[in-house]
Amino acid sequence: MAKKIKVILLFGAPGCGKGTQGRMLGMLPGYVHLACGDVFRGIDQRSELGRIFSEYSTKGLLVPDEFTVRLWREHLNDMVATGRFKPDRDVLVLDGIPRNMQQAKLLKPFMQVIRAVEIRTDRDPEQLVARLRSRALKEGRADDAQEGIIRRRLEVYEKETTPVVGSYPKGIRAEVNGLQSPMEVARDIVCGILGCMLPSEAGCRRTDAIWRGCPRSGGKKKA
Repeated sequence: MAKKIKVILLFGAPGCGKGTQGRMLGMLPGYVHLACGDVFRGIDQRSELGRIFSEYSTKGLLVPDEFTVRLWREHLNDMVATGRFKPDRDVLVLDGIPRNMQQAKLLKPFMQVIRAVEIRTDRDPEQLVARLRSRALKEGRADDAQEGIIRRRLEVYEKETTPVVGSYPKGIRAEVNGLQSPMEVARDIVCGILGCMLPSEAGCRRTDAIWRGCPRSGGKKKA
């Protein structure tokens, strides 16, 4: 891929629903969703990258940022080769990457970020903890349902990923209330994207660079 690909980044603490929102956006014409978790799950364990990944995962070690970005690029190249992503006309919706400033730096040469959307849930952290615990129990992951582990994941997000969101220009950042229903969150995300890409057609009054949602649809912009 010689040219930079157009990307919408979805950010949010674990359990905020960014995976659901990413899949919904990916169903719209011209948008393709790619979650970092899907990249890891799709690794061919027999390949060179698969063997390297296994060396880290079986020891319980974090995968290095350079390897994560390399794996992401390989997966994206495969999507292009198989026609699942057409960089000349599609917008890639990413969630789960970049997770930290180093990953953002490594990805910068390959991406043109047209919108960085953060799904905020920090107004009610206890609701988020309860949501994560319930999801883990339903999926049979008892260890992940422990409150200490959940709170640690949230702390890591605030420490490592929140600075990434703030590193993008205000003019392309959007912020939505993740404690709404999934459809309301989706509405505000789409409105925020249109407000950036098609301001004359979106019908959303833009008085501040950071959005909470579309004033016309009931969302509230950040004061």
